[in-house]
Amino acid sequence: MKLTEHKIERLTVEPGRKDRLIFDDGQRGLAVRVNASGGRSYIAQFTLHGRKHRVPLGSCAALSLAKAREAAAAIMGDVAKGRNPAEERKDATAKAKQVRHRLTLGKLIDEWERLHLSNRRTRYAVEATRALRKAFDRYLDRAAEDLDRPTVVRVIDGLRTAQGTASKPAGGEVMATRTASYGRAAFEWAVRRGTVSINPFDKLPMPQPAATRDKVLSDDELASVFKTAAEAAAPYGSIVQMLALTGQRRDEVASMAWAELSSDLTTWTIPGERTKNGAPHIVPLSEPAQAILRKLLPDAPEAWARELEERRKSDAIVFPSGNGTPFSAWSKFKTRLDKDSGVTDWRLHDLRRTLATGLQRLGIRLETTESVLNHISGSRAGIVGVYQRHDWKIEKRAALDAWARHIETIVSGADDGSNVLRLRM
Repeated sequence: MKLTEHKIERLTVEPGRKDRLIFDDGQRGLAVRVNASGGRSYIAQFTLHGRKHRVPLGSCAALSLAKAREAAAAIMGDVAKGRNPAEERKDATAKAKQVRHRLTLGKLIDEWERLHLSNRRTRYAVEATRALRKAFDRYLDRAAEDLDRPTVVRVIDGLRTAQGTASKPAGGEVMATRTASYGRAAFEWAVRRGTVSINPFDKLPMPQPAATRDKVLSDDELASVFKTAAEAAAPYGSIVQMLALTGQRRDEVASMAWAELSSDLTTWTIPGERTKNGAPHIVPLSEPAQAILRKLLPDAPEAWARELEERRKSDAIVFPSGNGTPFSAWSKFKTRLDKDSGVTDWRLHDLRRTLATGLQRLGIRLETTESVLNHISGSRAGIVGVYQRHDWKIEKRAALDAWARHIETIVSGADDGSNVLRLRM
């Protein structure tokens, strides 16, 4: 029978048979396999060294008759040259399967971390790989190529519900969005290398990001928080005051090490592996900030100097929790601070925004404020960042000293800085 697409649609199987083959008179070796359920597919059949072989070409619904004839003609041409397309396809499939199963999802993440993330910030690398391994722990030993889109969507949706709580409903969305972003980056890298063919994280339906916060504490709110923090349990109260005085990030202050402080406590150098942009950051410490640190040392000058040097030689944390690790019980102590201070609907990160806004109110240059915050965007981005190498060290110290005086003024209730009471640290 010379096949046509109309004839193929009308082909059936006789009762009692599972399938049948109908060969095409228009192309040698091409046949349509019809099964009892109505499915139809093209195959190419040939005989080589006395044995029949068949090569599946595809579904009739997905492949046109013209394309099927072209594929069959190519196969018959290979047979004429003494090749066996059926065995070659089996070998290629077996090799592809071996490669696919050799590159497991866990191996892909390992290679992404070792070969690509080594050039990224340590903090990003640790968080990205940790999040992917935790979210997809059931799939780490499976082929990376077999991680399909429905599985990814199911896992990401699970993160949304598992991470969120009644008191913090946005937590799940944040974790889901970040994990999806990490997965998309990892697979995009693998696709470019040719180790996987598709990116199952690409164009996932993700929620719109939450509106950017713009909360800035008023002077009255800041004064109340600062004074209440002085009475709060250690080390939380000291951390809150240090956040207010320096404007650095919560985890940067919580993980402050004695080794990062200068011998006279006037400077704190945050190493690049602990900063968001990966660049070391020098923070001048105002007198009130230094007083917070001195309070943690012996009273006698000689004694605290010796003790400070000993601590600077160790890896000790300045504000440790009970087991010596960086403080982490944020929610519990924040709730108590809100109640005691009477200030609610704010976050610790708002202290950073409050400092930035306050410096502008004090007339500090924008470039200095950005340097205090260790921002490399804004006025220090692009070509300016390449050629502008001024470290703003003097300006940063003057800015943070001015900010400390401002806090002293609002805490003491003085009208100006001429009659300032020293803060209780």
